[in-house]
Amino acid sequence: MGGKGTPSGRLGQLADRYAAFAARRARPAGGFVSQPEPRSIGLYARGKQLTSGNILLAGHLVEAPGVSLWDLPPHPQTADGFQAEAHGFSWLDDLAAFGTPAARGLAHDWTWDWIARYGKGRGPGWTPDLTGRRIIRWIHHATFLLSSRSKGDNQDFYRALARQSSYLSRRWQAAAPGLPRFEALTGLVYAGISLIGMERLVPGAVAALAAACDADIDREGGIPTRNPEELLEVLTLLTWSARALSEAGQPVPAALSGAITRIAPALRTLRHADGDLARFHGGGKGTEGRLDQSLAAAGARPGQPAAVAMGFARLSGRRTSVIVDASPPPGGRAALAAHASTAAFELTSGRRPLVVSCGSGLSFGPAWRQAARATPSHSVLTLDGASSSRFGTKGEALEHLANVTASRLIPGAEGTDLYIAHDGWTASHGLTAGRSLTLAQDGRRLSGVETLIALTAEARRRFEDMMTLTRMEGAGFAIRFHLHPEVDAALDMADTAVSMGLRSGEIWIFRFSGQAILTLEPSAYLEKGRINPRPCTQIVLRGQARGFETRIGWTLAKAKDTPLAIRDLEGPDMDADA
Repeated sequence: MGGKGTPSGRLGQLADRYAAFAARRARPAGGFVSQPEPRSIGLYARGKQLTSGNILLAGHLVEAPGVSLWDLPPHPQTADGFQAEAHGFSWLDDLAAFGTPAARGLAHDWTWDWIARYGKGRGPGWTPDLTGRRIIRWIHHATFLLSSRSKGDNQDFYRALARQSSYLSRRWQAAAPGLPRFEALTGLVYAGISLIGMERLVPGAVAALAAACDADIDREGGIPTRNPEELLEVLTLLTWSARALSEAGQPVPAALSGAITRIAPALRTLRHADGDLARFHGGGKGTEGRLDQSLAAAGARPGQPAAVAMGFARLSGRRTSVIVDASPPPGGRAALAAHASTAAFELTSGRRPLVVSCGSGLSFGPAWRQAARATPSHSVLTLDGASSSRFGTKGEALEHLANVTASRLIPGAEGTDLYIAHDGWTASHGLTAGRSLTLAQDGRRLSGVETLIALTAEARRRFEDMMTLTRMEGAGFAIRFHLHPEVDAALDMADTAVSMGLRSGEIWIFRFSGQAILTLEPSAYLEKGRINPRPCTQIVLRGQARGFETRIGWTLAKAKDTPLAIRDLEGPDMDADA
């Protein structure tokens, strides 16, 4: 579907309005046939904040005790995200997690206020994905919501659920492929299984969900967006659907169970040593506890994660994990949110992230969102300030994508070697960018070599033209290593090295070889659920490429272990202590 300002977007809104209006004739549900357990996990602390009147949605904080959620003005920069989070009712998870009488009262007030204002098909919440998300939360937390309510309130609740279910049966096809469609169809499956009078919805919803699994989840368990957190959300929805079907005595389609079986090992590959997901292509580390819950529900067996999944390569040694974006950014519809992060990596030691990506700027407004998608916001080389993949003329989709021209992953006696090369600057500079990474088996040392090479006669001609245009100054490169906000970094050894202290007590040292200047510069860590970006530091190596081949080597090595007395508890997928 198109955006709000496009003809297809306006037609979609009109179709949503018509379907919502038609759903007003739906017969109220007669109650619950079976009610799934509340599997959507909320955060106790966030529920406590909501109850005290501190409402944080889409990165926008409003202090409004005693004010209805539906009376709050959204921030202009995050209006769409604020409305989506509000009307999707994910906040209900947090209020249920807090669970006090005040939290229950607030959940009651906001839910029945929504029914009064929007329950007849009005308002921004009537889109297939948001309606599916809302139905899931209402059914998960029905006991929490219906406790101590009057008969009339209960009837209003069931009537609103029936209308949303009827609307969803008409409009789920309009949800974009991927996560939005899985949200819509999971909501429809829940409604058909759980509500008296909605049983007719089940066969069509289950068939459509199975078809979506076959269409949108590839053989290796990946999705087109290459967003690890989005893959987790898809797995979560699929496990909820499968469990609901099983508990209701309904068969689980082979396509659904097969998709779950494929996704689970892919997510284990995309998981760092601290249990969090790698943050690439707009994804965050994942909601606390959700990955463990989803992997357990999927029946994922412990074991060594695969080396490659969804275009990412994973290097691991004892307590250290390195996850590398080893593919071009996604194209098609996914290019609207893709990042120019080819060859970028993240490194986590035990429970402590060390090298990171800046993350998604989506909740901090359009400027941050766009900046976060550029190559300089990732731990990788940038040439002349230009991203390796570039935006199209409209500035939304990545259209000029870097192609990976070479890729190999070789386990060895001393460690695992990964080599990636791409042509992101071949057309402009004649240079192919290469990155070689070697992680020692004990996880104590990551070695890297960055190369810029003019490989062919045509490439050398382009490089010579660039040298002429720059009056022999060459191409300026910057190799960035963004550090997590909790890393304390300082220049050392007469500005030829950087020492980095982790809160666990570990010390890591960065060194380099080649013609470059080493600096420590400000950076930003963009974390979902926070009001502002967190300040952090980046290591930057700057230099000039003036020949057909430029080579810079570097190492990240552990100089001091975590003291045994305060060593972080071992997390998922970690071996014995280093």
